[in-house]
Amino acid sequence: MNTNYSENNQLILVGKVTSEKRFSHEIYGEKFYIFDLKVPRLSGNADIIPITISERLLLEQDLEPGKNIIIEGQFRSYNSYENEKNRLVLTVFAKEIKFAENQEEEFKPSKENTSNEVVLDGFICKKPIYRKTPFGREISDILLAVNRAYNKSDYIPCIAWGRNARFCENIAVGTEVRIVGRVQSRQYEKKYEDGTSEIRVAYEVSVASLEVIEQEGDTKESEEVIEENKEAI
Repeated sequence: MNTNYSENNQLILVGKVTSEKRFSHEIYGEKFYIFDLKVPRLSGNADIIPITISERLLLEQDLEPGKNIIIEGQFRSYNSYENEKNRLVLTVFAKEIKFAENQEEEFKPSKENTSNEVVLDGFICKKPIYRKTPFGREISDILLAVNRAYNKSDYIPCIAWGRNARFCENIAVGTEVRIVGRVQSRQYEKKYEDGTSEIRVAYEVSVASLEVIEQEGDTKESEEVIEENKEAI
């Protein structure tokens, strides 16, 4: 199977820088930094998304809090080992950065002009978990493996709603799907055995549409479920 790794993980974000850049790591002499981007939602709320960026993309103009920018890149994951425990860390890897022409006003998304879109082609690598909220909303938690070059993969948590959630409940592990959605940040409380707790932030893709990708030789038609998730945006 020929995979175009630049097309199976595509993302665009429009937002405002909310932190100073901080050093992340260095590979073959190339330094990478992390900063936070505030991305508005249609509802008026906003997601705070971590962005990883190479120093090469910051040669012409430096990042400053308050700058309005456009990021094109990929949603990636890596394993972090802390206190002898493995933790999945999510970040947006910037491949291109543009400084918005209008620096005086925040970008306001609309149905026709989104500030946050990600497209992923990957494989269901864990049985989706279907559940209902106390208010009766249907949700499915999905873990998607998105192939990257050099035999690497990104493991992206996704969350589907309504009809998409019911459809995902019966998708088999190993099924190839295409997901279109948005990257979101979500706070949750982590409780420990000693009774203490802490507030953490999770990053995931909120699914707007999901399509099963038809494999070669498969005589079945591909199935697609699309649902506007207005309440979650």
